[in-house]
Amino acid sequence: MNNKIILLWLLFFSYASYGQKNNLNFDEARPLGFVLPHGINKTTIPFEVHNNLIVIDVVLNHSLPLKFILDTGVRTTVLTEKSLSDLLNLSYTRKITIPGLGGEKLVDAFVVNNVSLNIGQVAGNGHAMLVLEEDLLQLKNYLGVNVHGILGYELFSRFIVKIDYDRELITFYNLDAFKRRARYIACPITVEDTKPFLVANFIIRGSAPKKGKFLLDTGASHTVLFDSRSSNDIYLPEPNLATTLGRGIGGTIYGHVARVDKMWIDKFEFSDIIASYPDSGAYEVSLQHSFRNGTIGGGFISRFIIIFDYVNNKLYIRKGHSYKRPFDFNLSGLIIRASGSNLKEYQIDGVRAESAAEAAGVKVGDKILFVNGIKANTLEMNQLLGALNYKANKKTKLVLQRTGEKITIRFRLLRQI
Repeated sequence: MNNKIILLWLLFFSYASYGQKNNLNFDEARPLGFVLPHGINKTTIPFEVHNNLIVIDVVLNHSLPLKFILDTGVRTTVLTEKSLSDLLNLSYTRKITIPGLGGEKLVDAFVVNNVSLNIGQVAGNGHAMLVLEEDLLQLKNYLGVNVHGILGYELFSRFIVKIDYDRELITFYNLDAFKRRARYIACPITVEDTKPFLVANFIIRGSAPKKGKFLLDTGASHTVLFDSRSSNDIYLPEPNLATTLGRGIGGTIYGHVARVDKMWIDKFEFSDIIASYPDSGAYEVSLQHSFRNGTIGGGFISRFIIIFDYVNNKLYIRKGHSYKRPFDFNLSGLIIRASGSNLKEYQIDGVRAESAAEAAGVKVGDKILFVNGIKANTLEMNQLLGALNYKANKKTKLVLQRTGEKITIRFRLLRQI
């Protein structure tokens, strides 16, 4: 059920430590970092799932309720809209430039120290945060929900974190309060440069079984991404499909998708899965930083109930309700962008070549008025994408607005890969 796959490879460094006190006006009585109230050893909060990404409620500086993506792939908390930090009159300690792989400027960001971030009963004080000068990620437009930032390592380093995709609940355990249940399988992980890595097995079309090192990234919506630069054992198989893979801080990411024969972790095995292969130069990761063969994203992780234990280098997993969900990739071939005050004005942002939608005459810039007889502005983005990716060969009817004219288009959803 893919729209544009969101890949949040933000390789930010922490610009202030929790113990740093000079020039900070913080409450000495409050512990720094994320903590639970005295006497409470665990707490559970709800979350939303949008395009395989986890979105949680966060209160910034005890006053501004926001929504953040919970992302194991980032180190420092990021606020994507500078207008929000300006609203709170936050003080910026310095301005930095975030470069691309070639050293060219991608975006400027501002460093803010001593920020508070409250998540349900979890209180967080004394945090460093990066504020993007320009919202290049446009998360809200491609997820169809107001998302204001990203956070990750600071939470996972302080707690054992259980993510229950079935019930859409996250439980934070104090480190000495967690007890593993027998039905979970324990898998070893390593935490390098604040990010979790795991070894997984895979077979690319007709090849011998191989092992690879993969970043576990809850902030990427794809199933698995292979970096062909990392090993001669990793290659793009035939058949494959040239497509837009997603959006990073440097803009649109192009590449190919293909099916690989198998991928497995311990006893959990998947066949004929969709794999992403970014074009050379499109992957915003330096292999010298933390070597990896690729990334396992939300399309894979969301099939489990999963527990991250960074302190003991363990991952505990068991099957979730969607474990056997089939692997498909964008059956309509459309990329949708949401806009408007309630993010329910939907416009075609991309049409994949030779897709069902392109063959039927859908064009970039068309506005979606109706989907299968239902007003588009009554649907959430997840519902809209569900209708456009229901199953192969499903009849689909769109009423579009194009330069003031209403157009009705019919096509069948098509599996191109």
